[in-house]
Amino acid sequence: MRNGSVQHRPFFKVLVANRGEIALRVMRSARKLGLGVIAVYSDADRDALHVREADQAVRIGEALPAQSYLNVPAIIEAAKASGADAVHPGYGFLAENEAFARACKDAGLVFIGPSPQAIEAMGNKAGAKEIMKKAGVPIVPGYQGAEQGDEVMFAEAGKIGFPVMIKAVAGGGGRGMRLVTDAASFPEALRSARSEAKAAFGDAAVILERAIQNPRHIEIQVFGDRHGNAIHLGERDCSVQRRHQKLIEEAPSPAVTPELRAKMGEVAVSAVKALRYEGAGTLEFLLDQSGAFYFMEMNTRLQVEHPVTEAITGLDLVELQLRVARGDPLPVKQQDIRFSGHAIEVRLCSEDAAQDFMPQSGRMARWQVPEGIRVEHALQPGSEIPPFYDSMIAKVISHGANREEARGRLIVGLEQLTAFGVTTNQAFLLSCLRHPGFAKGEATTAFIGTHRDELLAPRAGAAFERALAGLLLYVTSPRAPWWQGGRSLAATFPLPARIEIAGHAHALDIMRERDGSYTVIADGCQEKFEIDQLDPDAVRFRHAGVMDSAKFLRDGERLYVQHRGIPLGLTDLTLAAPKAAASNGGDGKVRAAMNGRVVAVLVKPGDRVTAGQPVLTLEAMKMEHVHKAAIDGVVSAIHVSEGEQVTTGRIVAEIGAGSATNAVS
Repeated sequence: MRNGSVQHRPFFKVLVANRGEIALRVMRSARKLGLGVIAVYSDADRDALHVREADQAVRIGEALPAQSYLNVPAIIEAAKASGADAVHPGYGFLAENEAFARACKDAGLVFIGPSPQAIEAMGNKAGAKEIMKKAGVPIVPGYQGAEQGDEVMFAEAGKIGFPVMIKAVAGGGGRGMRLVTDAASFPEALRSARSEAKAAFGDAAVILERAIQNPRHIEIQVFGDRHGNAIHLGERDCSVQRRHQKLIEEAPSPAVTPELRAKMGEVAVSAVKALRYEGAGTLEFLLDQSGAFYFMEMNTRLQVEHPVTEAITGLDLVELQLRVARGDPLPVKQQDIRFSGHAIEVRLCSEDAAQDFMPQSGRMARWQVPEGIRVEHALQPGSEIPPFYDSMIAKVISHGANREEARGRLIVGLEQLTAFGVTTNQAFLLSCLRHPGFAKGEATTAFIGTHRDELLAPRAGAAFERALAGLLLYVTSPRAPWWQGGRSLAATFPLPARIEIAGHAHALDIMRERDGSYTVIADGCQEKFEIDQLDPDAVRFRHAGVMDSAKFLRDGERLYVQHRGIPLGLTDLTLAAPKAAASNGGDGKVRAAMNGRVVAVLVKPGDRVTAGQPVLTLEAMKMEHVHKAAIDGVVSAIHVSEGEQVTTGRIVAEIGAGSATNAVS
């Protein structure tokens, strides 16, 4: 499976067939080697940072991935039009697409990655398992057959025994993956996994695996070259996940001993040599509590979490990819690899953790990254977060002499990062990093599921933060006197206010005291503040004898506040009419929770439904989201059809009282 048939030759201009932070990351290393860089973009990314930072940029289609970043002919034509002689696929999209690698080769372009044959062999989960099984690598019991009929899949799931995992054959990143705990929920989970896999990878085929309870997710970074050399760069622990997608990654793993690392590394290198593999790759394993490990899949590309390996090895993995692709031997041997300290990465995502990690899109009104810590991103104030692509918008990476130092630096870095305008998982990431289980290095893939209530629980200072936010809303309001400081001899009266935070309304009373301080009563708690300095974007204040500060952004009736790394977005409802109680669906209207595409309509007019019953499914940021009925009743109208793009808040279905005309199975 060597790239022996590929003409290795120098290349001078690299087209990056991707977007966002990974496009900029590849460009950085390419330029370090003196290479020109070319970006591609969809209509949604016309003004994106990766487009402006490239030497050249070529439009490849409309916003949806199938019309742009998954459009092989358009990307090949872009390479020809711009004079590129090599293509780097990044990760996601076409990075593990054998047809794309072959199309690059046929067009005379150097594909910066393994051969089409290697991608085909290892990018397909079923085929990879068979290869590894023959090589003596332990694999998880399951079904990888070509027969994909519903009845066959259901029967095979029964043979394996529940719980089982459904996994997309053609991809990774948690797309097309479902954990099924019982036979009754298998048919819908299978349909949903196929739909998501088809949308993300263009292939609806899936495999089944026995679900191993509470494992660690451990992966080994490998590299091979055309000269037969192969090395591993140690492991990464990617156990902290939501929706089967990694959220926190670290190297080395707290659970891997030097002996286990050597054993797993030896297995991985043996596989690379057997495949005669070229370029960067990752072998992923499940590690159970007894220390046994099972091969899951091989990613024939660069990984999102590669920066933690770079941090502990001092190597530039993208540079290694580029050198191997032009035919150079690997510049390091296994005995040269040294591991230094500990590194942790978190994925900052535009999602609402409190709403089942619902993807969020919109405009990033303010974006500031901390100094002294690595942040991979492609954002700036005013950047649009489109609803069509992955929800990950940045990666924050820390490195320390040991794990606790790395964890502390990452917490401080996240506290200093500012992302106003779009809801992110910033606060949730901080909760994870501070959790005692994570601090002790005990997190398995069940970490978020087990501790979800704790991780999402209201913080001890939540009432104080609401009071501070309410005060800032008042003192920055164009309808209220601007803060003047100093003392006032005038009589003061409580000023009532209403604010909305995360969909919940809160009543406040704000009083300006004679000494110039403020008293805020929020949710029954009384807080006193002295404002020392009020700038356009930050405030310094005294509270309970402590000088403190917070960042904020006023955007009309909307205010964003961040105190000690915890962002709040609130709306002034003081002069607004009360919201209808039915806006949450209590009026029988099912509203789109995000901008997205309708992938399944699960009921029809006349069907009787019960509260909590799935009505339709939207796909946004590569993930499916089921919308459910809020009340019992009969479906009176469906206002959308499969394939249609809808906007947040649009009424997609209506449920009312009446007699059912269709039976619901």
